[in-house]
Amino acid sequence: MNSKVVLSVLGTLLRFLGIMMLFPLILALYYDESPIPFVAGIVLTEIVGIYLWLSYKSDDDWKLREAFAIVAFGWLAAMIFGAIPFILDGISPLNSFFETMSGFTTTGASILDDVESHSKSILFWRSFIQWIGGMGIIVLFIAILPKLSIGGRLLFRAEAPGPTEEKIKPRIRDTAKILWMVYVVLSALEVAALHLAGMSTYDAVTHTFTTMATGGFSPYGAGIAFFDSPLIEAIIIIFMFIAGANFSLLYKTLYTDHKIILKDEEFKFYTAVVVVASAVLILTLRYGTGADPLTCLRYSVFQVVSLLTTTGFASTDFNIWPDSSRIVLLLVMFIGGCAGSTAGGPKAVRILLLLKHARWELFKYVHPNAVKPIKFNQRTVSENMIQEIVSFIVIYFLIFMASVFVICLLGVDILTSITASITTLGNIGPGFNIIGPMASFNSMPAMAKIILIINMWIGRLEVFTVVVLFTPEFWKK
Repeated sequence: MNSKVVLSVLGTLLRFLGIMMLFPLILALYYDESPIPFVAGIVLTEIVGIYLWLSYKSDDDWKLREAFAIVAFGWLAAMIFGAIPFILDGISPLNSFFETMSGFTTTGASILDDVESHSKSILFWRSFIQWIGGMGIIVLFIAILPKLSIGGRLLFRAEAPGPTEEKIKPRIRDTAKILWMVYVVLSALEVAALHLAGMSTYDAVTHTFTTMATGGFSPYGAGIAFFDSPLIEAIIIIFMFIAGANFSLLYKTLYTDHKIILKDEEFKFYTAVVVVASAVLILTLRYGTGADPLTCLRYSVFQVVSLLTTTGFASTDFNIWPDSSRIVLLLVMFIGGCAGSTAGGPKAVRILLLLKHARWELFKYVHPNAVKPIKFNQRTVSENMIQEIVSFIVIYFLIFMASVFVICLLGVDILTSITASITTLGNIGPGFNIIGPMASFNSMPAMAKIILIINMWIGRLEVFTVVVLFTPEFWKK
C-alpha cells in the first residue's frame, strides 16, 4: 500500500474539516459564546492537515487498497479532530470521541446526560457533523476537490451505502455533485417547512441537519417530544422517509422518469415495511396500552419511520411501551433504509434479495433442473452479488453477536447489550432499558463505549471497508 498517498489525502481531508469548523465558530460569536473550542479545533486540525499534505504530497496512482485505507482512516481522523471542540467544552476525551463518531456516522447515540446545558454553538456542531456525514464526508470531498476525481470512483465505492454503486453521470465527480445538490435542496425545503410549523430558525436548521442525515441528534434531551406538535412530527416523518430512500432514484424520478420510483422494487419493499410495521405497532399499542386510535397512529408511524430509516428520533418514550410493541421496533432495526440513502442498517435491498434467494432455493427443491434466475428491477442478479450479500449479513451478525457477548461480560443486562449493539452497528441511535430514547449511553462501561464506537465505524462504512483492514492479505505485497 502506498502510505504517502493515504497520508496526503488525509491531510487534505483534515484541512477541509478545519474549514467546516468556521460555521460553529461564527455561531459562537453571534450568540456571544466562547469561541475557544472552535478556534483551537481549527488551528490544531489545520496544522496537522497542512503538515500531512506538504510532507507526503504525492501524485501516484491509487489502487483499491489506498481507497479503503483513505476512507476507513479518514473517518477515524474526522472523529479524533472533530472531537476537539467537545473536549475543550469539558466533555471527557472518550465521551467526546463517542459523541463525534456517533455524529459523523449519523448514529445519534448520545453520551450527553444534560443536552441543554451545552452552548448553542456546540450543539450546532453536533448536528452539523451529522449532516456532513449523512451524504458522506468522502462523497462531499470528491464533489468539491477536482484532484480527487482520479481516484474518486474507488473512494465512492468504498464509502457508498449499499451493495451497488449507483451512478447518475459517467463521471463520478458529477454524480457526487448531484447527490449533494439533491441533499441540500431537500434540506432547504425542510428548514422552511419546520420554520413555518413553529420552530425557531436555529431549531429548524439543527433538526433538518439530523433528519436529512437520518442522524437523530436534537438540541433537546427529549428530542422531538420536546415540541409535542403533531404538525412538526408529520413534517419530520415525510423527510425521514425521503432521506431513507435512494437519492439517485429521487433524482431520476424528478429529472428523467417520473414513474421510476413506483417501479423500483426496493422502494416498494421499503414502503411496504413502513405500512405493515406501522399497522402492527398500532394494534399492539391499542390493545397493550388502551390509547385512542389517533394517538396510536401518531406515535406508531413516527417511531417506525424513525427507526427503520435509522434516524433515531423519539416523539415519545417508547422504552415504556409493551414488549409486543418494542419487538416490532427491534425488528425494523435489523432492516434499515434503502441503498444510496443516508440511512444505516443492512439496507432494504439486501433483505429483499435474501428473501428472493430463499424463495429461489425453495423453488429449486421442487424443480431441481429448472433454470430460473433471481431478478431485481427486471435485471438478473449475479451469483457473485448474492454471495456478497450473504457474506455481508454473516459478518454483520457475527460482529453484532460478538459485541453483545462482550458487553454482557462487562455487566450490562442482555436487552441493553442487544439494542446497544444493533443501534450502533446499524447507526440507529437509542435502544431499550438504560439507553432508551430519553436516556443516554453515558452509563455504559468505558470498554463498552469503545466497542460501540468501533461498531458505529464499521456500520457506517458497510462492514467490508473496515473489516478488510484486519485481514493479512490487505497488508501483504
